Amino acid sequence: MLQETTNAAATGGTNAATALTQMGVDHLLSEMMSTPGNYAVQWAVLLTLLIMSAMSIYWIVINLFKNMALRRGADRVVSTFWETTNAQDAIRYMEEQPRREPFSKIALDAAQAAAHHQRHEGSRLVESLNRSEFVDRALRQAVTRESMRLESGLTVLATVGSTAPFVGLLGTVWGIYGALIRIGATGQASIDAVAGPVGEALIMTAIGLFTAIPAVLGYNFFVRLNRVTYNKFDTFAHDLHDFFATGARVGELPAKQ
Repeated sequence: MLQETTNAAATGGTNAATALTQMGVDHLLSEMMSTPGNYAVQWAVLLTLLIMSAMSIYWIVINLFKNMALRRGADRVVSTFWETTNAQDAIRYMEEQPRREPFSKIALDAAQAAAHHQRHEGSRLVESLNRSEFVDRALRQAVTRESMRLESGLTVLATVGSTAPFVGLLGTVWGIYGALIRIGATGQASIDAVAGPVGEALIMTAIGLFTAIPAVLGYNFFVRLNRVTYNKFDTFAHDLHDFFATGARVGELPAKQ
């Protein structure tokens, strides 16, 4: 009796050790590579998650550098524009800014709208829209355009963050389904026959979560940064409207054009 108990314990320990060796990522990958036909769904899920992860990392890095450059140059561009006493020099300074600098593009759109309205005095354009309305429309369009550019990649991050866990869960469900079919076909329900395949299947859910978490954190982080930038856009646009529509500069600086 003691010998049978010892043998059973030894067998159980062996089964548990075998199950542990079958629950690792390396074992899952070796099984998928050795018999790819049996793991077609798992391959599709894994490749999808890897593509999602690469896309989210790409847009996180791109948006991080974009926001760093914007925050570093925004105050300089705005302050230089208002500190330049000659309007033509201020506009020329805005034209010299990089192509992706948003504040300079907003100012240039306002300046072009004001100049266009002034050139067409006496025409139907001036009769239908006064200078203030024409500049305001140009500023609204410019702020909307630059805001949309600032949101590039956020849709990808939101999509990855919301769908990656379910993609991983699909791989897990399919893996457990296949494991149950194999268990039913062989008639084996020992710990190594159950825990190994189920543990392998759960790896897909873990990969899905590892893919989704950075995307969600990045999305929330950039949404918060963009909200601050939108406020700066609106403030700058209102000041530009006052300047190009009425000739009054920010604060008490005299208008010089």
